[in-house]
Amino acid sequence: MSQQSPVRVFVVVNTASDDARTLARSVIAALGDAGAKVGGVAHDIESLELDDSSGVDVIADDFPAGSAEADVVVVFGGDGTILRAAEVAAPGTPLLGVNLGHVGFLAEAEPEDVTFVVESLIDRRWEVEERTRLNVTLQREGRQVDGTWALNEVSLEKAARERMINVLVEVDGRPLSRWGCDGVVCATPTGSTAYAFSAGGPVVWPEVAALLVVPLSAHALFARPLVVSPSSSISLDVDPGSAAVLWADGRRTIDVLPGDRLVVTADPTPVRFARLAPAPFTDRLVAKFDLPVEGWRGRQRS
Repeated sequence: MSQQSPVRVFVVVNTASDDARTLARSVIAALGDAGAKVGGVAHDIESLELDDSSGVDVIADDFPAGSAEADVVVVFGGDGTILRAAEVAAPGTPLLGVNLGHVGFLAEAEPEDVTFVVESLIDRRWEVEERTRLNVTLQREGRQVDGTWALNEVSLEKAARERMINVLVEVDGRPLSRWGCDGVVCATPTGSTAYAFSAGGPVVWPEVAALLVVPLSAHALFARPLVVSPSSSISLDVDPGSAAVLWADGRRTIDVLPGDRLVVTADPTPVRFARLAPAPFTDRLVAKFDLPVEGWRGRQRS
């Protein structure tokens, strides 16, 4: 039997967190001792102040060049850091998050699981889970002038605090409703526990193929959250006189002018996550939101 080549790990770190930097240093040392090849975003690696005499083979690089050669991207931080990694990682490289944030819905492991994480990485024991991401294009006078993508959601929001925007919502080429509102959130099932959830949208299990449309403080008779087909095209037409801004995952912005149109669809390229111990989403939901389940008399999982 041929011996497996050393695992190649690319790290992304929340450099503002002392805990994240400390944990990243210990994991990198353990991986290096096992012969793994470790790289990372240059700024992140520099912030760790690694000892040159440690013998760890660390190659600092910027995305996407470094991550394209990696087997897995390991992220030390909260959901925001994971979104940063997803934003710049090479397509197809799975992400594995170690939660050092608050809720950490996107993370796979907690800091106390770090030994299991290291062992799993060294032995290449992980499964890949694919998550839908969104593609959004900005059209102006019939021409595409900008665009971006998102893992959680894209949100069209009013540019002026004192003035709402008027948006005509269209699904699959047919008009649905006109909303006078603070904005509209279009989300993936992954993003259903993020901004869309805060806006009153439903929680959607990640394996469900669907897209969400959630109005923000809409002044309309029909202004309920919508769940549409993953193959649907969602268009948001901004009325003349309404200035807005587009946010993608709360990280990237595009200015939206009066009369612009946004077209949101599911992107054919998913975001991939590395899962070490696959578990039902229900358990993750209960743990992350600390939901009251005391007294449950169902069958315990073996």
